[in-house]
Amino acid sequence: MKTVVGFFCTLFLFLLSPVGYGQQKVAGIVLDRDTKQRVARVLLINTASGANVFNNVKGEFSIEMQKGDTLIARKDEYKSDTLIYVGQEVVVFNLQKTSIYIEPVTVVAKKSPEEILAQRQIDYAKAYRLADAGEYFSVGPNGAGLSINTIYNFLSKEGKNARKLTTYFQHEYEENVVDWKFSRTLVKSVTGLDGEFLDNFMIRYRPSYNFVQLANTYQLTAYILSKYEQFKINPYFKPLPDLTNIQTDEK
Repeated sequence: MKTVVGFFCTLFLFLLSPVGYGQQKVAGIVLDRDTKQRVARVLLINTASGANVFNNVKGEFSIEMQKGDTLIARKDEYKSDTLIYVGQEVVVFNLQKTSIYIEPVTVVAKKSPEEILAQRQIDYAKAYRLADAGEYFSVGPNGAGLSINTIYNFLSKEGKNARKLTTYFQHEYEENVVDWKFSRTLVKSVTGLDGEFLDNFMIRYRPSYNFVQLANTYQLTAYILSKYEQFKINPYFKPLPDLTNIQTDEK
């Protein structure tokens, strides 16, 4: 059995090598349409291959494409943009910021983290399907056998890109849960902070996803009050941003 598994793994690795894709690395940059400033942390998705990557802090990126591929650029607070690659040396996106007009008497409910994640699972159903490898062995009328579809999903470049994308959506969901529960409205009501002091407090004492997931309202309020006592000792201290999780294309 090990010999059979090894044979199929070797075969799939050969078939999925870059030679079969006919793709090349294409450089690009993302700009703000109005200010012409570079926009960082934009998610680029090649819908043909499933490849996805974030651009770096300079707004630059590189991604494998071939002529006819469709590339999507997505970032919160910006409208998504799409272009078809026709062989240009550099791909340029000019993203437009979203502007929402709300009439004085209109109240728009903010989507919950669960609703946002559910929409992601609908919009990127193929990625979630490929990311779920499933069982390596299947049982049918003729007995047990090796699941070729499962091995393909696990070893293929498309499957790896799908797992990377769904991992990002899970991280997005966890951050949204923290924002939803550790809200500015709650912190302001508990501490009385406002403006720059409130912004500073929200950054310095942002709790983890694991904590807010388990904490009830009483425990979260107690946490905010305890951190507020620390905050009052030096409210002007501003920690440096955490750069460990910033992803770039630079090697």
